[in-house]
Amino acid sequence: MTTPTAESPAVAQPRTIPTFTGPLPDAFAEARDANEPRFVPQPVFADDRGWSYMNQFVGVLAPEGQINYSVMYPGVVKAWHRHFKQTDFWMVLHGHLKLGVVNEDTDERWVKVMGDKAPGIAIVPPTLWHGAATVGPDHAGLLYFVTHQYDPKQPDEDRRDWDSIDGFPWDVQFK
Repeated sequence: MTTPTAESPAVAQPRTIPTFTGPLPDAFAEARDANEPRFVPQPVFADDRGWSYMNQFVGVLAPEGQINYSVMYPGVVKAWHRHFKQTDFWMVLHGHLKLGVVNEDTDERWVKVMGDKAPGIAIVPPTLWHGAATVGPDHAGLLYFVTHQYDPKQPDEDRRDWDSIDGFPWDVQFK
């Protein structure tokens, strides 16, 4: 480990996104009130016919929102962006993503690997910079609900380069 110098200041290390084990609407309220992300584990329903995730986004869907599905290829980092009105609810259906979240005002950072082996919904409230990197050898499929529909005339979004937040660990971390 190196000691920070004037040329290389200390970089805040991300914390794991806090897990919330109650209902999704309660997690949504807590994330919004704390201005921090939350991760809500989701049950897998399985029987001899196969498996499924059921009743996703219940209690947070609203007419002004929209549901999207996006695929990211292996090795891709899709970051950074933030919203001022919109909350994002992310669920990885195939593969694995490393979700990164940063509060620029406090330099708090969070990270969570989610997907096939870690199913759940991540909630990212407004103003937090966020993005994702595909981890593992497969593409990742992201199902996401956003609380406000995209308006191409007035996008509720700021963007910046994936490497513009110093020291964020998009690469695979070995413990």
